[in-house]
Amino acid sequence: MTATVVRKIRASEVPANRRRGGDVRVVLSPKTVQATSGFGGTVTLVPGEYICEHYHPYSEEFVHVVHGSVLMRVGTEEITLEPGDALMVPVGVRHRMENQGTERAHLVFHLSPLAPRPELGHVDTETRPDGEQESAPEVGGPR
Repeated sequence: MTATVVRKIRASEVPANRRRGGDVRVVLSPKTVQATSGFGGTVTLVPGEYICEHYHPYSEEFVHVVHGSVLMRVGTEEITLEPGDALMVPVGVRHRMENQGTERAHLVFHLSPLAPRPELGHVDTETRPDGEQESAPEVGGPR
């Protein structure tokens, strides 16, 4: 029998990805812990900040608010999430998240199942207002 390796990952040690806005950190993934069924991490949004609209053609996304509040647009619905609230975004549904509050918002997210290849996992339908584009977060790697 093969020994299972358990790894603790500290979110502060994972580089922030701001490709879609906000501070997104993919903490648990195929690359960081050899995950085989999904990936997850944290999102931090300061007041006025948002994550651009996008969708996941292969994955459901689970979002849980830890601190602050965010307005989620899921399809045509707008839903305010506050601490302790959670939401699931179905596969293929466009969604966007914005901090319209006055304090920093902190969320935890998880996506599952994995796309066949990391570059197929997100489809952007909106770009950042500053026009900046960063590379996609590295969630792939050996499984």
